[in-house]
Amino acid sequence: MAALPSLRRLLGHRRLLSAAAATPESVIYSIHSLSSDPSRALASFRRSAAAGQPVGSTAYNLMLRTLASDPSSAQTHFWPFLREMHDAGHSVDQGTYLAALASFKKASLSADYAALTAHYNKSREEAKSGATSAAAEAVRDLDAADLDTKLGAIGLLPLTETAVAKVLRELRDYPTKGLAFFRWAGRQQGYRHGTVAYNAMAKVLGREESVPEFWDLIHEMKAAGMHVDIDTYVKLSRNFQKRHMIREAVELYEFMMDGPFKPSQKDGPHIIRRIALAPSPDLDLAKRVVAKFLAVWDKMTKELFDGIHRVLTSNGRFDEAAELVQKMRAQGHQPDNVTYSQLVYGLCKADRLDDARKVFDEMEAEGCVPDLKTWTMLIQGHCAAGDVDRALHYLTEMIDNNLDADADLLDVMVKGLCSHEKVNAAYTLFVEMVDKAQLRPWQGTYKRVIDELLRIKKLDEALALLRSMKVRKFPPFTEPFPPYIAKHGTVEDARDFLKALTVNTMCPAPAAYVHVLKSFFAEKRYSEAQDLLYKCPIHIRKHPHVTELFESIKAESAS
Repeated sequence: MAALPSLRRLLGHRRLLSAAAATPESVIYSIHSLSSDPSRALASFRRSAAAGQPVGSTAYNLMLRTLASDPSSAQTHFWPFLREMHDAGHSVDQGTYLAALASFKKASLSADYAALTAHYNKSREEAKSGATSAAAEAVRDLDAADLDTKLGAIGLLPLTETAVAKVLRELRDYPTKGLAFFRWAGRQQGYRHGTVAYNAMAKVLGREESVPEFWDLIHEMKAAGMHVDIDTYVKLSRNFQKRHMIREAVELYEFMMDGPFKPSQKDGPHIIRRIALAPSPDLDLAKRVVAKFLAVWDKMTKELFDGIHRVLTSNGRFDEAAELVQKMRAQGHQPDNVTYSQLVYGLCKADRLDDARKVFDEMEAEGCVPDLKTWTMLIQGHCAAGDVDRALHYLTEMIDNNLDADADLLDVMVKGLCSHEKVNAAYTLFVEMVDKAQLRPWQGTYKRVIDELLRIKKLDEALALLRSMKVRKFPPFTEPFPPYIAKHGTVEDARDFLKALTVNTMCPAPAAYVHVLKSFFAEKRYSEAQDLLYKCPIHIRKHPHVTELFESIKAESAS
């Protein structure tokens, strides 16, 4: 009998979906639900189209993204569907295009990658000369004050939901004007907004400056019996989280969980993880997500427990976190490295470094061996607390335990050492890890160490890292070198820098020489610039930009 409420909720959910079976939202929801199985998703799409159900641009794009996730079937499914989509008058949106490109690139399908790029660019060029772009451009060019009165004078394309949605997509960076266009279109005789247009408008309004208008529109949709479709929800939620609009993400999650097109089980834990990333995570927001999750799914998952645990430990509420772990155990979820890593992070954040280290003993007693993530949390906590010597000790201990550092941990150590004026130690550690242990670092770590070395006037070491970047095929980080050399260095230093950029026997691009010469001029070291010019290859001395640069100095001197 305990399972009866959950069963009733599930049956009620299915009845709602059945009642909405002939709407664009239900078609999109069906495709989204089957996105992990492209063949079944395509079969569902075909059934919907054959039954005369509304299949619009969003459904086509979602289906195309789903097919792109299985690049091995590109020739049999993706390209035929794209041609069908084009014939139906629907274009590939940017999100679908980028997702498909990434899938083709990962699968090394260079021909498909190039063909899709050509198709997308061609369709964009065609769209620029079309009525949709003309209408959007006209709306953008109007003043906000008299936008509404002037829209009637625009020679718009035949007013349909598809046309309105296309114009709104073009106005995604202009929420005020987009809304004015939406309201104007809604007042035109013979036209009425439906769910497609409303969802398109919601995507435009989902940003900081138009939050009140966004929620007014959402409630207006609800009152009219329309729903936010699942594709719109996913894009809005992702956008809110990216813009750190976490409260809006939570409120949208609650709204969707109360409707027929509910987010997947993974959404709740994901939002809580985003909440936990804040410096002082909002526990009330996290609890609201849990409440909605339980109301629908009637269970706590390990991911949900971990999310709440991280919020508690990050806020220093360790007693409540310990109680939560006991509840986890009672429901059959054993603490693992994720759980312990979060506890270590919280203890370090609360400056309880000794307690954080004791967690390792507790882990081993529980039969859970600390992994790289747990060690990284411990080391990062000590770096943040200023105890970099102890952090180095733990790094050595970790390596002694047969765990190899990764780029993330190296970056943590470099940041910690540099922030406490131990640049030489950071450089030594970096070289040890990269050159001797063959670790591939992040490009940002390279940049940080180079910047710090130049700050303490260690040019030779910085140039060594620049050469190391070239060997490992990173884009060279050249920006800080010319200003530094022009201010503190010599002509030979400049030549060493340019040699570091030489690939085989190919000299650096003329722009690199011009940058160095201009930097010498900026420091008014004209004689050094002249000496460097004499030692440059002949094609650089005769390059128009170099000639122009020195002519400008001559003209300035003469005046």
